[in-house]
Amino acid sequence: MDQAFVTGSIATPAGAIPKVGSVLTSRDRWGTIKARWGVGRMDYAIDPGLYALGQPDSKSPVLVTANYKMSFDYLRQAIPDRNAWILVLDTKGINVWCAAGKGTFGTEELVRRIELSGLAKVVGHRIIILPQLGAPGVAAHQVKQLSGFKVNYGPVRAVDLPAYLDGGMQKTNRMREITFPLKERAVLIPIELLSAFRPFLMLSLGLLALAGLLGPDNFLMNLVHIGLFAVAALFLAVMGGAVINPLLLPWLPGRAFSVKGLFIGLVIASGLIFLSGADLQSPAGGLAALSWLLIIPAVAAYLAMNFTGCSTYTSLSGVKKEMRFALPLEITAGVLGLAVWITSLVIA
Repeated sequence: MDQAFVTGSIATPAGAIPKVGSVLTSRDRWGTIKARWGVGRMDYAIDPGLYALGQPDSKSPVLVTANYKMSFDYLRQAIPDRNAWILVLDTKGINVWCAAGKGTFGTEELVRRIELSGLAKVVGHRIIILPQLGAPGVAAHQVKQLSGFKVNYGPVRAVDLPAYLDGGMQKTNRMREITFPLKERAVLIPIELLSAFRPFLMLSLGLLALAGLLGPDNFLMNLVHIGLFAVAALFLAVMGGAVINPLLLPWLPGRAFSVKGLFIGLVIASGLIFLSGADLQSPAGGLAALSWLLIIPAVAAYLAMNFTGCSTYTSLSGVKKEMRFALPLEITAGVLGLAVWITSLVIA
């Protein structure tokens, strides 16, 4: 009851149920922005339990979601001017899809939450509506057997809920379709950039120090002519994996995300070497070019793999398979590239 988005309570045979609205406040929206940038994201959760949206009664639908605040907000915002019960599972602050894969949005928690909330006393029917993306974690027949409530899987997207409810809980083909459009890919970029910022900063400082100390000229000249180029190359690698990759995802070659990142990295490295006018005939120039052909694709491929966990392009088994073959190659290429770059500095 003491949560900021709760606007009051509604009396039921199971006791007072916290009441919420479908209109998000500036505080809700600010919380979403911060979560998108990774600020307090791991703690962006609400109390699990039953909530009343509008003025629901015993005939109102029961919608189930995760206790990740953003999931809860998307759901209530998608059904304005509706009366419904929202049953929030304790998914440890994780969204429905990920929680279903981890087992926290699952049969046991759903049955437990139905019992703890006294849902059977609140509604006269025995139907609960789950998001389709929660299906991997829930055995509907066991929920029916253990709680008496029948599970209906709703549309993939909360925005389709009004049409789904008005259509007698029948899904169209479009409601079953999982997509990953540009808008949804772009919204993931800030958190990826934020995650990459600290490693980028540490690596940049290391590259500057190595360039200054090992380059052919004095420290300052090495820093300006070699160090800044190295930082720029690393920056472009990060942009390739964290920005270009999600934006161009459908059009990049390969199915594995690491392959898509590798392609971007090779294009960036080739373009950078060409534009730098490097002397590829000299041993130092050739080794320096080779080092960036190893480092940039390795970094871009590694960062591109981060999107395997937030897209519809891969399955859990596919992610594990890709990690097994791609990660060792990325680490090897990165370390080898760094060794080659240092060698180019020493012999210059």
